[in-house]
Amino acid sequence: MKNYKQLGQFKSKGRLVTESYSKYRSPFQRDRDRIIHSAAFRRLKHKTQVFVNTEGDHYRTRITHSLEVAQIARSITRYMSLNDDLAETLSLAHDLGHTPFGHAGEDSLNECMINHGGFDHNLQTLRIVMFIENKYFKFNGLNLTVETLDGLLKHNGPFVNYLKIDKILGLKNLKNRFNNFYYPSLEAQIAALSDDIAYNNHDIQDGIRAKLFTINDIKEISFFKDIIKSHKKIINSKNEEILIYQVIRDSINLMVKDLIKTTIENINSLKIKNCNDVYKSKKNIVSFSQKFEDIENEIKQFLKIKMYNNKYVLLKNNKGKIIIKKLFEKISKQPKKYLNNVQLKKGKYRAIADYISGMTDRYAINLYKIIK
Repeated sequence: MKNYKQLGQFKSKGRLVTESYSKYRSPFQRDRDRIIHSAAFRRLKHKTQVFVNTEGDHYRTRITHSLEVAQIARSITRYMSLNDDLAETLSLAHDLGHTPFGHAGEDSLNECMINHGGFDHNLQTLRIVMFIENKYFKFNGLNLTVETLDGLLKHNGPFVNYLKIDKILGLKNLKNRFNNFYYPSLEAQIAALSDDIAYNNHDIQDGIRAKLFTINDIKEISFFKDIIKSHKKIINSKNEEILIYQVIRDSINLMVKDLIKTTIENINSLKIKNCNDVYKSKKNIVSFSQKFEDIENEIKQFLKIKMYNNKYVLLKNNKGKIIIKKLFEKISKQPKKYLNNVQLKKGKYRAIADYISGMTDRYAINLYKIIK
């Protein structure tokens, strides 16, 4: 295996507020530790992935999903001799800005904020690590490295909507340290696709556990049908639960192998020699082959029909939307009852969005019961 260390982001460009270096930990290890010790990260254990957190103990939450993304990203970056600390940090932090009730909650809060700059969970993650988490005397936020902030900002590729960034983050706060037209590091690109690998596979597993569909149903997808067929000789009625785990395990393994193989082919074909070549590339370097892109799209379509548009799931999501809207309406009328003057200095509506998006599912439900 060729060593791709020269393409990894190992040397940091520093932080927005200068700090002395630690002789015990790299800047990216310190970023990871600051994320893990943050209140926002702890709250992810009570935030919806697909099923509202009060539904059961065995469904994935945002924190278990983030840990699974980190595991996949570390495996890929370690194999390619890239910076696995940076990839892990980005994986653990990428969902910090999510609202309660998952994407339904985000849609609802964005509607509430439509005349006040809108709401975007990726940019909210930046707000959390730059302004909201306050544990240090010398600066607000966690003061993460420029590379970590860049990777979070560009989780879905170059972020060129300057107006949106300015309204939600404030361009002056970025201190001209980011080129939004550049692509993010290989580690950030790997974390983003590890996110796709994790949620597609684990939503399949949770959907079967919730009895929204069966293991026979996923045979509609030829990719899963072939995996199940490969275990035909040892399948029986007593080991179906193990079969589900094995299918997901095999699926993740095949996707990771394809991603690594295709990424190496892209590096060679695009003649990527160093970090700057990565940033200035005209497209993502980390990718699946066309075959596996088609598989990913087929899985997403299956989940959309069988899971995300399931009547029961939609009912719970709609209830979550109602809760978000009611909380926003009530808090807007009496902001000082819920927020202090320091929070309100950033603007009433943005402060309310920060407050609501930081809630866990159960906190939002309980507060809704009190004030409705």
